[in-house]
Amino acid sequence: MRHLVKAYRRKKRLIKARLRDFRDLQRGKDEDLFRELCFCVLTPQSKAVNCDNAIKELIRRKLLFTGSENDIKRHLRKSVRFHNKKAAYLLGARKAFENNGKLAVRAKLDPKDTFRTREWLVENIKGLGYKEASHFLRNIGLGRNLAILDVHIMRNLKRLGVIRKLPRSLTGKNYIDIENKMRNFAGKVHIPLEELDLLFWSRETGFVFK
Repeated sequence: MRHLVKAYRRKKRLIKARLRDFRDLQRGKDEDLFRELCFCVLTPQSKAVNCDNAIKELIRRKLLFTGSENDIKRHLRKSVRFHNKKAAYLLGARKAFENNGKLAVRAKLDPKDTFRTREWLVENIKGLGYKEASHFLRNIGLGRNLAILDVHIMRNLKRLGVIRKLPRSLTGKNYIDIENKMRNFAGKVHIPLEELDLLFWSRETGFVFK
């Protein structure tokens, strides 16, 4: 446990700065929020850096907000796994947030109840499970009490004895159960949950990203 606290002290300033960047996004446009949601849709079984680059390329080519499914597929193929399915998810998300021809992402978010907002996202945006919905909310500054349970995080939880073994799959019930365990652990080591998440991720990858 001591080594974890030491690692946190070394990276604390960088982690807090990254979280401030996320919170700044709350004041951005609906297009900024949608961009971040699309990034999270792409991340399952793909490298986060590659997904981030793919989103930037779609924006550069003016495809993310108006491009066809086939155009998006073509540009995802090189960097994102399951590009066909994920292109369809991006189009579905675009339709889910459209209101009178404009994106209205913020209208679907309740900053006062992020758990209810996460449930809405999981139920209504195809391609978003609990992990991806939590990731999106954290990346727009609404994830203070949510965990992003990807393989990096759960490896660390197992290593520290927070969970006994890595789950073969994560149902909604399992996700909430492990999230509660991680939240309790965060309280014991006095590291905020969202900061613990970035700390674990950086220990696995070598850098603080998103």
